[in-house]
Amino acid sequence: MSLQAAMFIGIGGQIGSGWLFAALAAAGIAGPSAVVSWIIGGLLTMIIALAWMEVGTALPFSGAIVRYPYLSHGGLSGWIMGLSYWLANVSLPAIEAIAAITYVGGLYPKLGLLTESDGISMLSWPRGIVVGLPLMVLFLMINLFGVKLLSEANRWITWWKIIVPSITFIMLFFVFNSKNYTDYGFFGNGGGSHSGFSSTLQAVAVSGIAFALMGFRGVIDFAGEVRNPKRNIPIGTVGCVVIPVLIYIGLQVALIGAIDWHDAGINPGDWAALESSSWADGPLNAALKASGYALLGAFVSVLLLDAIISPGAAGYLYLGGGARVGYGLAINRFFPRALTKMNKHGVPAASAIVAFIVGCLFFAPAPSWYRLVGFISSALVLSTMAASVALMVMRRTAPDLVRPYRLPAARLLAPAGFAAASLIIYWCGFVTLVNLNTILLGALSVYAVTFSTYNGWVKRGPATLLATLFLIGWIWVAARSKYVLAVPSMTTDKSTMFWYLGGAIALCVVFLAVLRFLTSDDGLPHLRGGYWLVFLLLGQVVIAGIGSYGPLEKPLLAFPWDVLVSIAISLIAYGWALRSGFAVPEMKMLEAESVAAKQLEDAGDAAGAEELRAEIADTAVMGVDHPDAHREKEVEL
Repeated sequence: MSLQAAMFIGIGGQIGSGWLFAALAAAGIAGPSAVVSWIIGGLLTMIIALAWMEVGTALPFSGAIVRYPYLSHGGLSGWIMGLSYWLANVSLPAIEAIAAITYVGGLYPKLGLLTESDGISMLSWPRGIVVGLPLMVLFLMINLFGVKLLSEANRWITWWKIIVPSITFIMLFFVFNSKNYTDYGFFGNGGGSHSGFSSTLQAVAVSGIAFALMGFRGVIDFAGEVRNPKRNIPIGTVGCVVIPVLIYIGLQVALIGAIDWHDAGINPGDWAALESSSWADGPLNAALKASGYALLGAFVSVLLLDAIISPGAAGYLYLGGGARVGYGLAINRFFPRALTKMNKHGVPAASAIVAFIVGCLFFAPAPSWYRLVGFISSALVLSTMAASVALMVMRRTAPDLVRPYRLPAARLLAPAGFAAASLIIYWCGFVTLVNLNTILLGALSVYAVTFSTYNGWVKRGPATLLATLFLIGWIWVAARSKYVLAVPSMTTDKSTMFWYLGGAIALCVVFLAVLRFLTSDDGLPHLRGGYWLVFLLLGQVVIAGIGSYGPLEKPLLAFPWDVLVSIAISLIAYGWALRSGFAVPEMKMLEAESVAAKQLEDAGDAAGAEELRAEIADTAVMGVDHPDAHREKEVEL
C-alpha cells in the first residue's frame, strides 16, 4: 500500500456522514465559535495521533488498535479497549446508512422516510428503517464478496470526497453573511446548561467533530499493508488529520455565514433551534437552495449523489473494520471461536455477519444521526487512548524493539494525548458516558467467564456465579436510573444521580475484589493491568454528573473547574497505567523478532527480513492460542 493509498483510507473514513451534518450540529451547540471547536478538535486529534506513529511503525500489523492494549497491559485492558473499538465500528455502518436516508428523506419528504421526535428528525417506522436495512445488507455483501473491487476504487471515491465538499464551501461563500458572526452571539445558545466557551468545548465531543476526525486510525488499522512504514505511517497519519480538518473548517465557516434564518423557519440568532429546523435534514443543500442562485441550486443534485456515496463508502469500510476487530477479539478468546471462520475470499465472514446483526440494532433505539453521534464518538475516542500508555510502557518492557519512528518529547506528548482523549470523552456529557459505561463495565463479567477461565486463571463455576450476580445488580442499577437510552439533555435530581453513581462504583469495586481473590497468580497482572481503565471510566462519569456537562440544573462543580478536575483524573489514570503495564509473552517475542529482522536487513538479506516481519502480526495473537509455539519460537530466536 502506497503513501497515498494509506492516507486515503484515513481520509475516506473521516469524510463520511460527518461532512453532511456536523457543521450544522456544531453551530447548533456553539454558534459561530464552532469554528474554534474544529480547530481545537484538530489540535487534540493530532496530539492523540502522535503516539500512534511510534507504536504503529514499531509494530505495523493490521487491526493494531485492539492489539496494543493487550500487549502493554494484558487481558482486562485489552478486552475493554477492544470492545469499545468494536462497538464503535459495528455502529458506524448504521449511522452512515441513517445519514444517507436522512438526506434523501429531507429532499423528498413525500417519501415518508423521516419522522420527528423531541424536535429531532429520525428514520420513520416502517419506511425509513425498512429502507435502511437493505443498505446494511449491501454493506455486508460488499465485504463478503466485493472488497477487492471497491478497495481498488477507494482512491477515486476519496478524491470525490475531497473535491465535492471543497466546491461546496467555496459556493457557500457567494451567499456569506458576516452578520451571522457579529449580531447573534459568538458562543451561541445551544449548550443547554452550558454557556460561553464550555459550549465550544462540548461541540468538539457531541456534534460530530470527534466522530469525524477519529478516522485517522484507518492508517494504523492497515499498517501491516503499508509500504515503507517508517516514512509512510507518520506522513499518512499527519495528512489524514490535516486535510479533513481544513475541509471541515472551510465548511463550518461557510455554512454559518450562509444561514438564512427566515428560510430555516427560526428566529435569527436561535442557534439551538437549528437541529430541529427545516435545515436539519440536509443543511448544505438547504443553504444552496436558499441562495437564490441557479448554479448553486443545481449543485444540490451533486450533493444528493454524494449523500449516498460518502456515507455508503464509509459504511462498508466500517463494517469491514468491525468484522476484523471481532475476528481479533475471537482469536484472543474474548469472543466465540466461531467468529474466526474465514470464507474463500479471506474475509472473516462469521464476524462480518455478527457485526451486521449488531449494527442493525442501532436502528431501534434512536435512528437519528444527531442522537447516535455522541455515543459513537465516546467509544471511538476511548479506543484511541491505548497508544499513549502503550508507547511509554513498551519503552520500558521492550526497550530493544526496533522503532523506525521515535516520538520526540514523549514524556510530555504521551500524557498530553491521553489527557486530550479523556477530555473529549468527558465533554460527551453524563448521559452519554452512562450509556458507554453500562456496556463496557457491564462487560467485566464477560472477561471473567471467557478470557480468565480459558487461560485457567479462574475456575469456571465460581467465575460464572460471580458474573451472573454482578450482571443482575448491574442491570437493576442501570434500569432504575432511567439514564440508559435517555436523551443527552435529560435533567434529574441529586438523589437519583448519586444513587446511580454509588451503585455503579460499589458493584465494580466488589466484583474486581472478588475476581482478584479467585484469580491465580498468573492472571493477576492481566487483572491489575485494567484497574486504571475502570478508574478512569468511573471517575469521568462522576465528574460529568456533578459538573457543567451533567444533568443537574445547578452543577456542584462549575466550568472550568470541572474540566480541570477531569484532567487531573486522567493524569492519575495515566500514571496508574504506566505502573501497571507489563510485558506479556507475546511482547517479548515481538521484540526478539523485530531485532532479528533488523539484523537480517543490516546484513543485506531484505527478503529474510520481510519474511520475519510478516510473522510479527501472527505473533501478536499467537500466544493466546498456542503458548507452546511461543516457547519453541523463543528457543529458535
